[in-house]
Amino acid sequence: MTDVTRAVTAATSVAASLDLLADAAVVLHNSNKLALRLTPCDVFARVALVGQEVAQFEVDLAQRLVEVGAPLAHLEPRVDPRVYERDGFAVTLWTYYESVTPGASPVGFAKALKRLHDGMRTVDLPSPRFTDRITEAEKIVIDVGRSPELADADRALLVGELAGLRRAIDDRGAAEQLLHGEPHPGNVLSTEYGPLFIDLETCCRGPVEFDLAHVPEAVSEHYPGVHHELLDECRHLVLAMVAAWRWDVDDQFPRGRLFGEELLRVLRAGSPWPTLDTVVSRVDGL
Repeated sequence: MTDVTRAVTAATSVAASLDLLADAAVVLHNSNKLALRLTPCDVFARVALVGQEVAQFEVDLAQRLVEVGAPLAHLEPRVDPRVYERDGFAVTLWTYYESVTPGASPVGFAKALKRLHDGMRTVDLPSPRFTDRITEAEKIVIDVGRSPELADADRALLVGELAGLRRAIDDRGAAEQLLHGEPHPGNVLSTEYGPLFIDLETCCRGPVEFDLAHVPEAVSEHYPGVHHELLDECRHLVLAMVAAWRWDVDDQFPRGRLFGEELLRVLRAGSPWPTLDTVVSRVDGL
């Protein structure tokens, strides 16, 4: 039985134990975590190996943000809002939202992200700093065992980029707050209620420009009060971090190696730094 099959079984078993009818599961996304639509109960389930997630933090934060009206996907209201463990997996259950078209406009996306940031400023929960994510990326690059297919020259490039950008951003001394961590379009649902953010496991503290570095350029153009030089540095940083993650031997991101190779080409080409969605489009076109 594969890990995906075991994860699906764990999620459906949890749902059944809570009197939610889950005869089938549709895999919506499968990278380092599994996202499922359970039917016919119509529940969105997120599944990860126990110890490889911060699911309780995500549940606690989601509850607080919903209370202050942040544009966020809600936890499933028919069950207790907590993490359920089954067969070595941590399962959280959320409301499933049907997608609507057209999706959020850049203006609507920017307004929703601003509302999320406003709500996050009211929440006081212990959370990592964005530099912890840089450290995670550095560990992958430095350890040949974790990134065995990364060429020496590319390894040296990423080590230098990550260290230099950490210093440059820290030296700016910009105001910091709780952030989503990865508010890219893949973590935004287009619903009848407007754009709703999902996946809070990457939340961290940092300048809002770190979050804006994950969104399309047309979105950041409509976000108020942006420090454009800092945003450029954060875009550069995000490209370097994502490049490191794609070379992790345990990475399960779809077409991850192609993505990693393209990101290295982008980093070697230098500024102006493209947004992540631009790089994704290039890889999709290969």
